[in-house]
Parts: sequence; C-alpha cells; structure tokens
Amino acid sequence: MLKIFPILFLLVGVSRGQDPVKNFCRRWGHQSTIVDRKLYIDGGQINWEGQGNITNPWLLYNDLDVVGAKVGMPQLYANWTHNTTIPSVSGGILWPDSVNKRFYSYGGDYTAGTPVEESQFFSYDISRNQWDSFGTPSVQSVSWGGGVGVSELGKGFILGGWLSNNSVPQWTGDPVATSNLIQYDMDQKLWKNSSGPDTTPKAEGVMVYLPASDTGLLVYFGGIIAPPGNGTTIPANMSTIHIFDISGGKWYTQTAVGTVPPARRRFCAGAAWSSDRSSYNIYLYGGLGFDQNGPGFDDVYILSLPSFTWIKFFDASTDGVPHHSLTCNVIDGQMLIIGGTFPLGKPSCDTPEAWGTHNLDLGKQSGSQWQRYQANLSYVVPPEVIAVVGGSSQGSATIKSPAAGFSHRDLQVYFAQTATIVPRTPTAMPTSTPSKSKLSSGAIGGIAAGCTIAFLTIFAGVTFFFLRHRKNKLASPSPLPPTDYEPQMTFPNSHNSIYSNGRESKIEPQQLDSIPSPRITEVAELSGSMVLNHELGLGIGSKSPQGPLAEFPGSR
Repeated sequence: MLKIFPILFLLVGVSRGQDPVKNFCRRWGHQSTIVDRKLYIDGGQINWEGQGNITNPWLLYNDLDVVGAKVGMPQLYANWTHNTTIPSVSGGILWPDSVNKRFYSYGGDYTAGTPVEESQFFSYDISRNQWDSFGTPSVQSVSWGGGVGVSELGKGFILGGWLSNNSVPQWTGDPVATSNLIQYDMDQKLWKNSSGPDTTPKAEGVMVYLPASDTGLLVYFGGIIAPPGNGTTIPANMSTIHIFDISGGKWYTQTAVGTVPPARRRFCAGAAWSSDRSSYNIYLYGGLGFDQNGPGFDDVYILSLPSFTWIKFFDASTDGVPHHSLTCNVIDGQMLIIGGTFPLGKPSCDTPEAWGTHNLDLGKQSGSQWQRYQANLSYVVPPEVIAVVGGSSQGSATIKSPAAGFSHRDLQVYFAQTATIVPRTPTAMPTSTPSKSKLSSGAIGGIAAGCTIAFLTIFAGVTFFFLRHRKNKLASPSPLPPTDYEPQMTFPNSHNSIYSNGRESKIEPQQLDSIPSPRITEVAELSGSMVLNHELGLGIGSKSPQGPLAEFPGSR
C-alpha cells in the first residue's frame, strides 16, 4: 500500500509541470545514447519559454525510425520520468548495452542539491521499464570527462573529468581534474582504474571508439588540461591526439596537422568510417572557447584517420550561434546534435519545433551539411575528406599515414587491422525475491481485497483530478538560479587522485524497490513556425517554408 504514495506524488507533481515536448525551449548538460534505434536523453537542464534553468526530471527518447511530420527530425517522446530515487545530473555519460537492452548512467554533477552520502551506479532496463541499482562503484564519480560506451564489447570508458562537491559525496575543497581512465565491464560487473596517456589532469574533452586494431581503439582530444603544481588550467592543443589500444591496454599520442580547429571544451563528437575502413572520420561540433573565442563556436571539423589530418567541414562565421554542453550521436550516415546552451543569449529558444535537434549530413549527400533526418541513410565519405585523403565516397583512401609518419610503429599496424569482436550473450539479471508471509490465506485475502478497494478509490480520485486540470495552464517546476554551472577553474598546487590504480571490484545489481514512472504526456508535435534551423538552411528566426507544424488530434 505504501508504494501507492510515490505514484500519487509523481502524478500530481508532474501534472503541475510543463510538457517537455510541447513546451520545449532549450536543453543542455544532458546525456544521450542509442539502444535499438532509440536515442535516449537523460538529465541535464532545460528552459521553458521566459523561465530560468530547471533540472530535467524526464527520461526522453527520439525514435530513429519515426520522422516527425513536417519537423524533419526523429519524433521525440516523453512517456516516462525518473522516480524519486534516481538523480538527474549534468555532464555525466550514458553507456549503451544493446545486448541486454539497457544503458548505464555514470558520473555527472548534481544540479539540484548535493550528492547523497553514498552514490550508487544506476542502469535503466529498457525491456522492463525500470531503473536498477548496481550498488556503490569502487571509483569516485567524475563529471565532464571524455567518455564512450561500446556495446559490442560490453564496456564503458571515461578519461579525466572533474572531482568536486557537485559530483563526489562529502568532497571538500576546490574542484580537481583527474588523469585516469575509468573502465566498466558490463558483463563481469567490474570497475577498473588505470593510467591515462600521461599524468596531466584533463577534463571537458571528447572520446570516440573506432573498430580498428584487435578489438578497437579509443581516440581522445580537446578540453582543458591542468598542469600539476601551478594551480591553473590551460586549453588542450587540438593537434594532440591520444589513442588507446583496448586489447593491449596501451596509450599512444600522435600529432595531427591540417586545418586545426581552435581550442575548445564541452563540445561533442561522433565517428563514422568508410565501408573498407580506409578512413575513419571523427566529426566535432561547437563547444565553449577560450580568451577571444570565449563564447564558443558554431562549426564542424573532421579529424580524418589514419592520416591524422584536420579538415574544416562547416563554419557559420560571424552569423553563427555558438553553443556548448550538447551531445552528438551518429546514426547511419548522419549525426544528431542535440541541445546546448548559448553564451551570447540568443536565440531565446533552440529550434523548439524540433526539440533542439539538428541533423548533420556526414557525407553531404544532399549537397549541404545540414538536412532533415532520413532513416537508414548509409554513410559515404564527404568531398572535403576525399580531396585530402584520396579515394571515393565509398573509401579507397590513398593517404593512410601522417605526413611526418606515425609516432609509434604500432599505430600503423593497428590502423591496418579491422576489429574482430566475439558476439556477446545476454547477461542474466537477478530478480527481486518475494518476501515470505506467515499470514493465513484468509488474512492475506482480506488485506488484498481492502488494498484493492483503497487503490481503486484513490486511483479514481487521482484520475478525476488529473483530467480536470489537464487543460489548465500549469505551474512550472521550481527554477534553479538563472546561470549555467561552470566548474571553478582553479586547483590545489598538486594533483592528488583519490582513485587507486588497477583496483577492481565486482558488484551485483539490485533491483530498486520502486515502480516504473507514470506516463505524463501524449505524443504530439509542437506548433509554430519560428526556426533556428541548420537543417533547413535557414537563418535564426526564419520562417519555415513548410508553414506551421502539424499537431496530432487531441494534443491540446
């Protein structure tokens, strides 16, 4: 019976809030990942029209097989919300596990309050529509690290990131960046903490996975570095590329050349490759800048490997709208760029008709970089890359090494290999064990009948309340202070990582004693025609040539 009250609290609380689909304005600092052609969005902060920052309580997803009518982007759904035991964080990471139909949520800053005394490692079971706790991890939680999840391997990775009182329970002192690589084995339930490419603390860069070498390579670049001993942070050189061979457990560093992008942090990136693996192309978008580039960027660069050449793909120049703290997800031959915060304050909302979703045509097959999303669009190498590395849209690159040679001969061997990965099998997850009752069958029946009647009575009241107030203008959640969270960029004179190198521990999951969160909104597309829309090639605030967007019947 006690479990009814969380239901009532969530139904009433959410019903008084704004609709995350119809009332969308902006989102940033969130986490996203793809499992079975659904792009899940969790955490971060959101804005409603004319209101301050609010912690996002919803778990949303874009259906990558359903294109919103007249929107041109994957339809957004917001059918579920977190229950009260699941934190909403910014700057964390979601690691996908398509084999077990779930994803894991690691790290991030608590934007509403401080971390609990003992943080837990949560995973969302998509099939069962429930969150599971995998206990307390043996590594501390970092935020804004560069990470990636590799479902084929059943592993999650993150390099660097911040330790602070926003992410670590009972943390005291200034934020500190780390230099370590954290790994999580989804099948063995093992954490591993190992050294990074060097001892210099790092944060706010990006990491991508490439299917080269035996089981794959990790590539990291960008962000900030915090040299130990001088209490300062400096921009990471975008020509410095760190590579980690997963099977060998070894780091390498290679210098990239070409049109090297300006230094940046809190940007996003995704990788695609030709069918013959003769070129691996990493696309980055946007980010927050430094000094004269402080407001950030509205641009796209490609790092083509193994030539290690930077290529400019798109630059909005002075007409652009810089933004950062966003996510990139590659699907087929496209990269969906979602959200971001705008340091210059404009526009007031980020393409509300498309829920802050922008689609980059990675192969420029449409003739333009920004286009409407198409399901099942195969990747081809864009003309800008072909002009540098040779070959064709299907591959056959002729430049397969850096102009000055590889920094280590191992890299040449790795990029000549195609990763061979043994298929994983689903991992059995423990289920809750029903508690044993010593009551008589008659007593149990009476209690069950009473609970049923009580539940039906309360449910009828809640349903009436919900339907009665559904069309009224709803009050918004309590706003946070109207400023974006930025970590303090000062550090102690020495870096002291609290992680213990090489330590591993095994933690079994525990199903939360909770129920799936309630449905909160009908699926509907937004109305209106004001567009901040790279996809359509329009300027800020331009009118959509398609006219007002269609709405489903009954969406108001």
